[in-house]
Amino acid sequence: MTRALIPRGMEGAGEALAASPGLISGDHVFLTGMTGSREDGSMPADVQTQAENAMEKIGRILAEAGLSHSAIVEMTTYHIDIKTHFDAFNQVRRRYVSEPFPAWTAVEVAGLRRPGALVEIRVIAARNP
Repeated sequence: MTRALIPRGMEGAGEALAASPGLISGDHVFLTGMTGSREDGSMPADVQTQAENAMEKIGRILAEAGLSHSAIVEMTTYHIDIKTHFDAFNQVRRRYVSEPFPAWTAVEVAGLRRPGALVEIRVIAARNP
């Protein structure tokens, strides 16, 4: 069974990009990378607020599948200037993950699709953790 997860307020982004914010496939939920833009589309200047916003969006998508952040089994994060922002980002991330901690890969990139984005977070969650 495959089913799209599109929380209220995220319909437009999915339609514009021809992508689902999340997709249930079998026992897993795959999420599109989330940046830390605000509800109005503006981008905060600091990585901490961006990370919090992105993690909250992830939570909304997971909730559509009846899950929470504790269902995350794999996380890939993409960072602009990872050396400068890593500690602040990781402090936020640790508030949302719990044991057993998800597998995690952090990658520095030259740019992200959203102007001003400093971080993008992609996760896979288990429906039956």
